[in-house]
Amino acid sequence: MSIQKNLFDTLPCGKQVERYTMTNASGASVSILNYGGIIQSIIVPNAAGEMADVTLGYPAIKGYIENPGYIGALIGRVGNRIADGRFTLNGIEYQLAKNENGVTHLHGGAVGFDKKIWDVTPVEGIKADHLILKYVSADGEENYPGELTVMVTYSFDDDCALSIRYEAVSTKDTPVSLTNHAYFNLAGEGSGSIIDHKIQIAADCFTVVDSKCIPTGESRPVDGTPFDLRALRRIGDDIDANDEQIGFGAGYDHNFVLNGEGMRNCVVLHAAGRVMTVSTDMPCIQFYAGNMLATEEVGKCGRPYGKREGLCLETQYTPDAINHPEFGCAVLAAGKKYEFTTVYKFNTCEE
Repeated sequence: MSIQKNLFDTLPCGKQVERYTMTNASGASVSILNYGGIIQSIIVPNAAGEMADVTLGYPAIKGYIENPGYIGALIGRVGNRIADGRFTLNGIEYQLAKNENGVTHLHGGAVGFDKKIWDVTPVEGIKADHLILKYVSADGEENYPGELTVMVTYSFDDDCALSIRYEAVSTKDTPVSLTNHAYFNLAGEGSGSIIDHKIQIAADCFTVVDSKCIPTGESRPVDGTPFDLRALRRIGDDIDANDEQIGFGAGYDHNFVLNGEGMRNCVVLHAAGRVMTVSTDMPCIQFYAGNMLATEEVGKCGRPYGKREGLCLETQYTPDAINHPEFGCAVLAAGKKYEFTTVYKFNTCEE
């Protein structure tokens, strides 16, 4: 294994954005930026041995500075939505930025972890390489309580498994739900829509949302709904179904409550001679089919990305869990360790 470091670009403030590329024995690679901890590329083979970049991204920093779709970025302190940007913890009410249409708090706020420069320590290995990213979020940053020290370790191995290990500790009780917002297209970024991808999600229930995509507090069985993805099926079959929940998300943009506990396989994705298996010890996953994706900046493919050209599989706590005790606690207690892992493993298959 090997890690190459090169200058990716320079921010308007003059800070350099570095790109770290981990390459395995088969020539597959993963590139990570120190800006936003962004996954800038994932290049893996198909069944014929043809390499393709299977994650959306930009060729220069300009695209990532605005990045309304959070393409490839590390998300924190809290991934997904918090209703009205408000929560109460230990008797204190906190008002966060309403950075989604002036209504909800989304993906950590106005300047979340996706906009930070992370310290990176590369560690080369024999069969796996590791990038250890560190960021210290000050007490009161984005109005969250507690100084939060975060470490995220990206590992890539000779089996084409990309592992993301999230660790954090806070000086005060604080909500935390870290994730990554990579957009996948197994046919290759720039190849078009993902509606012909086939997906399987091991979840008997999904989280019901209102018209603003905020959880109502109900977890509903997937039986008899477009959200029954427990057997491998084409994404496009029900993505535009005449269903209220599908309508609220303009397609799939929902939290699935994963079956089981501990580290387990939870999602399988098939397309173009490639298979991606997702495993995690997090309780939930957000399946977002890129329904609102429309970039102004040109992507790596040489043109802007359009609707449903990539999909996200974001491991997480249930969205807005801080305001819904019925979803379980999403609060990291002061001095306690937050630690979860998600693995995206790439294989080949005959289509």
